[in-house]
Amino acid sequence: MGNGIKILVVNGPNLNMLGTREPETYGAMTLDAINEKCRAVCSKHGFTMEWMQSNSEAILIDTIQAACNNFDWIIVNGAGLTHTSVALRDALALFTGGVIEVHLSNIHAREDFRHTSLITAIAKGAVIGFGAISYVMAINAIAEIQEEP
Repeated sequence: MGNGIKILVVNGPNLNMLGTREPETYGAMTLDAINEKCRAVCSKHGFTMEWMQSNSEAILIDTIQAACNNFDWIIVNGAGLTHTSVALRDALALFTGGVIEVHLSNIHAREDFRHTSLITAIAKGAVIGFGAISYVMAINAIAEIQEEP
């Protein structure tokens, strides 16, 4: 199982504040706790996972560029940059593997400016609005995709 699949999880600005930042919107789980939950799911599937978070758009872009030909999938929560960063979108479009967009909250049920994602059009799919489980759902989707004939 797993077939050597390597996943990079990229988390954007302010996600380091999960657990204390608007728990009614984003849940009470910390980013570290979500990381651990994802590691357990990846282990179950035989996947290797690397996890990162940055408040810097440049670091996110550099990380995505370095992932080309080194990872099979990127799971990305661009946070606020989802709606504003053409540069982040372009870096993800250059990625040589698959991209899955995740969001803790349902961005379409929030403020109008959050309804537009610059990432969705270049992603294989999106998991939106299920809190921390959105990440787990993305990992499980990769497992299902790998099993497709």
